[in-house]
Amino acid sequence: MDFLTLSPVPLPADLVKLRHEVRAFLHDEIAAGRITAHCDQWLAGWDPGFSRRLGSRGWIGMAFPERYGGSDRGALARFVVTEELLAAGAPVAAHWIADRQSGQALMNFGTEEQRRTFLPRIARGECYFAIGMSEPDTGSDLASVRTRATRVEGGWKLDGTKIWTSGAHHAHAMIALVRTAPRDENRHAGLTQVIVELPDPSVQVRPINLLTGEHHFNEVVFQDTFVPDSRVLGEPGAGWKQVTSELAHERSGPERILSTFPLLVEALRALADRGATVDRVRLGELVARLWSLRQMSLAVAGRLEHGRDPAVAAAIVKDLGTQFEGTLIDAVRLMVGVEPDLGSPHRLPRMMAEAILHSPGFTLRGGTNEILRGIVAKTLRVS
Repeated sequence: MDFLTLSPVPLPADLVKLRHEVRAFLHDEIAAGRITAHCDQWLAGWDPGFSRRLGSRGWIGMAFPERYGGSDRGALARFVVTEELLAAGAPVAAHWIADRQSGQALMNFGTEEQRRTFLPRIARGECYFAIGMSEPDTGSDLASVRTRATRVEGGWKLDGTKIWTSGAHHAHAMIALVRTAPRDENRHAGLTQVIVELPDPSVQVRPINLLTGEHHFNEVVFQDTFVPDSRVLGEPGAGWKQVTSELAHERSGPERILSTFPLLVEALRALADRGATVDRVRLGELVARLWSLRQMSLAVAGRLEHGRDPAVAAAIVKDLGTQFEGTLIDAVRLMVGVEPDLGSPHRLPRMMAEAILHSPGFTLRGGTNEILRGIVAKTLRVS
């Protein structure tokens, strides 16, 4: 049961130096008023200018080879940068999906032409991707994909609907999982990934607003959408294997732990300003859990760095991490005694309201907890 062994990963001196560089950059950005801390910024904080500034410093596409515009510094360097960005509540949503998983999927399965077309633009913070996995009425059952791709001259015609598609209204492309062969007893067969370039007049992007009123999620409808053969990602029929490897990148990162961390920082700052006593027991419990989860997430990044499959370990991290994000909100409310209020002139009540209203999605996005536990249980049974 090697997947249960998440060994500590020490960070070398050059990555400690990198961490301080990122902190200094963020300090300057905040001091200049270019960015403001919020919760859940890896999905809600859309700021193309900030993404381009990160790209100009080589802090996007850090796992891409230099020939594709990346810095070739690897998964651990990316972990350090993203951890600092998330802890500061920085607006990273524009480039997040492309950097975290779509670019890696292109590296693993894309053609040379696909890599040269998209990866340098991703690394510059100029190309945004969406994920076309979930569909209406299917919950987290990814194998029940019904979006159909029909063979036509020179490519494929797509018909179907994707849902909860983050940032599709801004994206330049979407990697969609579609069915290219009729479903049979093997539910995982006949699935293919394709790159749909956006905007496209045959693709309708319909907003799904959050409880805050923010437009982040979308329903995406394909109606005879043409995808040329040059935009098939990997091999036709290999979509299930490809998409499950992609999910390891989606589920294991520090974003599954730190979505609400800026709320804790703001709460401690407010308590200090008031001269109030901190509940050290409750704070200690939070920090202990946070540190343990952070070490687990870092261990998964270490596996990625060495080319090992972290899929099951990533499921564990995502399950535990997203539970913690919700627990943190409740703990902060008890510590500070402040009511959430989106309309408050003060930062802490506003940030608490944002965190609460975003929290229903924490344990859903990237796979529900029940699905993740099923993955772990199935692996234990086989082992």
